Amino acid sequence: MKLIKTTEAVGHVLCHDLTQIVPGEFKGARFRKGHIVTKEDIPILLSMGKEHLYIFELDAGKVHENDAAQVLCEICKGDNISCGEVKEGKIELKAAADGCFTLDTDRLNQINSIDEIMIATRKGNTAVHAGDKLAGTRVIPLVIDKDKLIQATAIMGGKQLMNVIPYKLRTAAVITTGSEVFHQRIEDAFTPVLIEKLKAYGITVKEHIIIDDDTDGITAAINEVRNGVDIVLCTGGMSVDPDDNTPGAIKKSGADIVTYGAPVLPGAMILLGYFDDGTPILGLPGCVMYAKATIFDLIMPRIAAGIRLNKADFVAYGEGGLCLGCTDCTYPHCPFGK
Repeated sequence: MKLIKTTEAVGHVLCHDLTQIVPGEFKGARFRKGHIVTKEDIPILLSMGKEHLYIFELDAGKVHENDAAQVLCEICKGDNISCGEVKEGKIELKAAADGCFTLDTDRLNQINSIDEIMIATRKGNTAVHAGDKLAGTRVIPLVIDKDKLIQATAIMGGKQLMNVIPYKLRTAAVITTGSEVFHQRIEDAFTPVLIEKLKAYGITVKEHIIIDDDTDGITAAINEVRNGVDIVLCTGGMSVDPDDNTPGAIKKSGADIVTYGAPVLPGAMILLGYFDDGTPILGLPGCVMYAKATIFDLIMPRIAAGIRLNKADFVAYGEGGLCLGCTDCTYPHCPFGK
């Protein structure tokens, strides 16, 4: 801390708040601790009776919080992400497009392990809309060692911590299985729900086939529609009951099965596979029809963005994979869920 003349303070950092009183108009901190004095500030400071100021002495090895926040912002900012202005050492990042918010969690944890640095984000692999807040960055002290920012930058190795990947899939085929629907004993209540869920990702249902619980028939229906759409979804018949033939039919269609089952409730009986051309196919359990959110809602942001999932992706959903059925449900963003 150093005392200097106010007229010589341009570019220096204030050590404490400076209060201004204008009778009948204003009383409060006119300049905050950490403010970098500008040429325009000098007349105001002098009018406040501040002939001298206490300032921080920044040597070559120190970085002011505002500049440090900019460094952290550049570390974070990937595709389709915008950065706000620095305010009191903080910067917010927002989505610049609709899509799937992806996050390098391992590197995030490494950076947050560096003393006096913090990056707070929303949950990764989730759906976002343009304008949604994604993250905030800042350093804890007013000034920070430059070496810590160099260390944080080195962790990323030239990559960005987060991206928003726009949705790529545009068309879907829905294959409704089940003798009760096929024979019109009950109304198909599943497809309307699915159509509405897919709209959130910009996906339109182009084909819809209702088929009996017959393995060969379901397989034929899959192969009939899969070359003309971006994703195939089979509803019903996903349990282990002897007359539930959907999983077997999907396997018989030639899809490479990533998983049949996931450590998530509701939605444990989900199936995901891919055809040779990369087209995904899903077998959806009945809970997708009536539950507010399921494993389907967790994985769809990535699938809609064209990100290929593997078995490990599903395994990772185990922690936090139990929906608690909160009255005001924000699952899958709920801190008590996934």
